[in-house]
Amino acid sequence: MGNDLLDTFVECLRMFVIASDSLEETILEQFLRYRQELLDWNTRVNLTAITSPEEVLIKHFLDSLSLLSVYDRPGAHLLDIGTGAGFPGLPLKIVRPRWKVLLFEATGKKVTFLQHMIETLQLQDVVAVHGRAEELAHKAEYRASFDVVTARAVASLPTLLEYAAPFCRVGGKIILLKKGDLAEELIQGKRAAQQVGAVLEDDVAVRLPGLDDGRRLLVWEQQKLCPKQYPRNGGAMAKKPLGMER
Repeated sequence: MGNDLLDTFVECLRMFVIASDSLEETILEQFLRYRQELLDWNTRVNLTAITSPEEVLIKHFLDSLSLLSVYDRPGAHLLDIGTGAGFPGLPLKIVRPRWKVLLFEATGKKVTFLQHMIETLQLQDVVAVHGRAEELAHKAEYRASFDVVTARAVASLPTLLEYAAPFCRVGGKIILLKKGDLAEELIQGKRAAQQVGAVLEDDVAVRLPGLDDGRRLLVWEQQKLCPKQYPRNGGAMAKKPLGMER
């Protein structure tokens, strides 16, 4: 079973790596080192609930790379909000080394792990920042600065959109990795999107091996600048989520 999943991951990796066989081998080595460090650190720091080495390859790494099926532009500037142990931002950086990647994470120990991984894998143009998105979004250096903003199921759609839209440049994309029945959440999410200047552009089912469990990529286009009052603080978001019917 383990070898089967490794073979599956390698086969899928070939779909996303635009490189020679030698570079493909180097990238696989980076992923295997990433997995080793993740599972080792996870014995001391709570980084992931997925502790099977084989499942890390599929449910963390391949899941992260699925984003490339809907967005794959050269030289992109990507922000990953609430990245945790680096997903999806770090796997994307490994296979797209020319992308500039910023990782936001509110838990200090996770940021320490991210910095360790960036050094260990010798990655360039990727920075892990310790802070909360609702505060960082009001800093001029981050506001409306990114080609693509992503987050992996860290909150409901209205909350994710309120977090993400302030960082996205006009014409940029917000890509949210979700799974499950989203019918009601999407209704509220579309209303919230209007309030932050975004619109749903695509809703794509993930069909990669091992990920056929209802995963979806929701692609939003930032059509105008997000109003300056967003994002609100966490308490206001929880008390009155965007998109609620009045």
